[in-house]
Amino acid sequence: MEIMSLSQISPDEVILWQWGFVKLTITLVYTWLVMLILVGGSWLVTRHVTSDVNITRWQNLLEVVVGTIRNQIRDIGQDDPEPYIAFIGGLFLFIALSNVLIIIPGYIAPTSSLNTTAALAISVFFAVPLYGITRRGIKGYLSEYFQPTVLFFPFHVLGEFTRTLALAIRLFGNIMSHDKIIAILLVVTPLFFPIIMFALGLLIGLVQAYIFSILAMVYIASATQVHEEKGS
Repeated sequence: MEIMSLSQISPDEVILWQWGFVKLTITLVYTWLVMLILVGGSWLVTRHVTSDVNITRWQNLLEVVVGTIRNQIRDIGQDDPEPYIAFIGGLFLFIALSNVLIIIPGYIAPTSSLNTTAALAISVFFAVPLYGITRRGIKGYLSEYFQPTVLFFPFHVLGEFTRTLALAIRLFGNIMSHDKIIAILLVVTPLFFPIIMFALGLLIGLVQAYIFSILAMVYIASATQVHEEKGS
């Protein structure tokens, strides 16, 4: 097993096991850990869900989280949030949990890997046309690429790729740089200051999860509503 050092930019460089070209990196391990916590936590929280007046603390927390996500989606999309809540909520919870688990010693956020953030951004890249075609039909969705004239088609396509790249780079850069700062401070300063940085890191992690999810919903809302606005 390799130990991660300050010179390593990505946790993908920490290889736990390798057989030929197949590698098990620390990024994969912690990604699986986050998914396991989310799946296990969802099962524990929802197994006793009830519509009675008296509910458990966990169900109350679940309703608050889901209600907050639903309201945010409704405010941005100005539409029924139900078709989007699973995707947007899943993005937010995965990124948020990936980031806040930095309080565990030895943990490295999967979102500090460009591979992870690129995968999340690619998910948004495919979700946008999927929701757009589902809502407006393939003809209605694709016609936007030729507005105001057919000459703008390559620019619209380029815009889709550049915003996907921006999503991946933004999340990766913020999380990776914060991890590096903490690692340096742990070496050159006493314990007190890094503790403050860890607390700040939790806030940054949640903010980045919120920003990524909000941007994803903005892109989806743009794909599903632009023609409706023109026709109104």
